[in-house]
Amino acid sequence: MDGLGDVAVGVKRGSDELSMYNSPNSGMSSISDGTSNGSDSKKLRVEEAPPSRVLHIRKLPNEASETEVIALGLPFGKVTNILTLKGKNQAFLEMGTEEAAITMVNYYATVNPHVRNVPVFIQYSNHKELKTDVGNSRAQAVLQAVSAVHSGGSPSSDVQEALAAASSPVLRIIIDNMFYPVTLDVLQQIFSKFGTVMKIITFTKNNQFQALLQYSDPINAQQSKLALDGQNIYNSCCTLRIDFSKLVNLNVKYNNDKSRDYTRPDLPAGDGQPSIDPNVAAAFNKDSNSLLGKIPGAMNPLSAAAAAAAAAGRVALAGHGQGGSGGVLLVSNLNEEMVTPQSLFTLFGVYGDVQRVKILYNKKDSALIQMSDGNQAQLAMSHLNGQKMYGKIIRVTLSKHQSVALPRDGLDDQGLTKDFTNSPLHRFKKPGSKNFQNIFPPSATLHLSNIPTDVSEDDLRLLFSNAGGTVKAFKFFQDHKMALLQMSTVEEAIQVLIDLHNYNMGGNQHLRVSFSKSTI
Repeated sequence: MDGLGDVAVGVKRGSDELSMYNSPNSGMSSISDGTSNGSDSKKLRVEEAPPSRVLHIRKLPNEASETEVIALGLPFGKVTNILTLKGKNQAFLEMGTEEAAITMVNYYATVNPHVRNVPVFIQYSNHKELKTDVGNSRAQAVLQAVSAVHSGGSPSSDVQEALAAASSPVLRIIIDNMFYPVTLDVLQQIFSKFGTVMKIITFTKNNQFQALLQYSDPINAQQSKLALDGQNIYNSCCTLRIDFSKLVNLNVKYNNDKSRDYTRPDLPAGDGQPSIDPNVAAAFNKDSNSLLGKIPGAMNPLSAAAAAAAAAGRVALAGHGQGGSGGVLLVSNLNEEMVTPQSLFTLFGVYGDVQRVKILYNKKDSALIQMSDGNQAQLAMSHLNGQKMYGKIIRVTLSKHQSVALPRDGLDDQGLTKDFTNSPLHRFKKPGSKNFQNIFPPSATLHLSNIPTDVSEDDLRLLFSNAGGTVKAFKFFQDHKMALLQMSTVEEAIQVLIDLHNYNMGGNQHLRVSFSKSTI
């Protein structure tokens, strides 16, 4: 497989290359000097070319291989030719039909395409087809293999050789930069695009989410590895790293949210969890005209929205407010004597930026919480549903509401609704903030930061035990600005986080509290 990355597919040289740009009325004329590398300032003058099955791809990273460029088009249909302009970080990709090219351009208009974590730009070319002097038959074999497998054909033996057939139908999948949760169902959605997924086992190893996934046929495993390795499930994060497993068959004992054998629906859940949430199943069945169904042949689960929605069991363009979940959660079974908008803001704020909270006037054990997007809502729901808050197990589901309304001017709703849009306490306002990398499930161990230099271990132990509960263990980091503190239960840790996050330690230094993945 690795050898395919070096295949040069019809690389043109010299004046031939420039002629691609100097054709009459070419939308490319503004970059015909060959020096701009498709820069944004020049891009403003580029006219839209009419739809064509040839697509122009710009801003490719230097080390991008032809295989990775082909993978961009693969989900949308047959790829019939490719031309790379290595020195310019550009490529031309020819799709089998104009419809496939249009689908691809429309899809990538809403979801930025990435190659090796670098955003690339895709537009129609003025060329209606690619004429390349391909001197490399193996490169054509790769294209042939890709197309044959993709259209469900049985590839010929020489094509199978070109794919450097690995014999295992089992893939080992590692997910890097996992800032949002990835569920077994999301993996099944993405990988079933390339063949029948029979079994999946998920587990955590070395603090990384990993999975073993078995196809019915090794050729499907090769095909999905070629297309998906290095792709992001969500925009700019949750990167798939895929290898062949040494195993050729997976032994799945239980059907639950950690493992699944799709050939044996009769298996027990094992740990008392249902094999699949009936609401999720119903939502999938009902949502046949969803985003996942609208784009024929597209690998939609690789959009941030669809993946989050697949995990949540409903489909939405998260963050765009188009149908489905606009990021509003319904929380029920709250302790109505104790709960306040502020306490919900603090707890749910661990998993996203809470915009508004409304405790329901006629049902004060329930509240609506508006997060800043559907991904954050999904994240909060998956981490907080079933946790104990003020002694009661809370239920968290996605709400039908698109937003939380504020009370009309002059109406007093007894402080049940609060707008936190401009709160300085949002943890995820800064793009790329370190907080994205430190999102963990509720745990008895808390991570404390922004501790003033004159505050001792005894001061913190006293502060946290007074807030309710028992401090079991404590450990300062080397610089004493941060520490780990362990309460006796997760419920106690939730309670003290609500009470003490942003606590003023004096000198206007506010304590920051979050859940930790470590133990002391």
